[in-house]
Amino acid sequence: MRPLIGIPTRTLNSSEIDFHATAWTYPHALETAGGAPVLIPLRLAEDTLRAIYARLDGLLFAGGVDVHPKEFGEDTQPFCGEIMPERDAVELKLIRWALQDKKPLLGICRGIQMINVAAGGSLYQDIPAQIPNALHHSHRPGDPYDLRVHSIEIDPQSRLARAIGTQAHVNSLHHQSLKEIASGFHIVARAPDGIVEAIEADDDRFALGVQFHPEWLADQDAQMADIFQLLISNFQPSMV
Repeated sequence: MRPLIGIPTRTLNSSEIDFHATAWTYPHALETAGGAPVLIPLRLAEDTLRAIYARLDGLLFAGGVDVHPKEFGEDTQPFCGEIMPERDAVELKLIRWALQDKKPLLGICRGIQMINVAAGGSLYQDIPAQIPNALHHSHRPGDPYDLRVHSIEIDPQSRLARAIGTQAHVNSLHHQSLKEIASGFHIVARAPDGIVEAIEADDDRFALGVQFHPEWLADQDAQMADIFQLLISNFQPSMV
């Protein structure tokens, strides 16, 4: 039986109509790995969101706009990008529920940042403005999203390393990054400039966040596809 994996959406505006959607790459990667993706709309009542959550076997938190700095106790700086508070609210609830219930979750790009913030950590609002001598981590207009721009070193003792090895060459599409790591998590991968590229839960919960975008690489690279296999292999069948 394919596990149901929920993916919170984002709001898109077109012709004065709001759509709740996600990039096709996320459900495609999950389906290829053996999961059944379920898109979760925003603006739901909490009891409705909870009913959907209860039926899920795991969660994937996708990339997207910046996390609102108020969620980690900071004022919004001029170099902070687009924010979407309604998406923050939904994802924070889902992550905290999942961590409490030990429901498997995977965060990608913004997703690793949301996991860290939901668990009490913080972020750099802009790498170029706040981290001297950092590599260029954001997307350059015109570059393909699967362009690999730097390597990462992975902790040999981590779940991530057991799945994909201790080194990888990855794409990079972000301008924010993890600052203070939340209690209950630890760093398991870094870029050459020290930017955090992956975190895992300290205990037996499957809670993994990666800063790069394996969904753009999974069709061409078994190493990246194995990240989604790792999520699917850790699911616990729902009781509903």
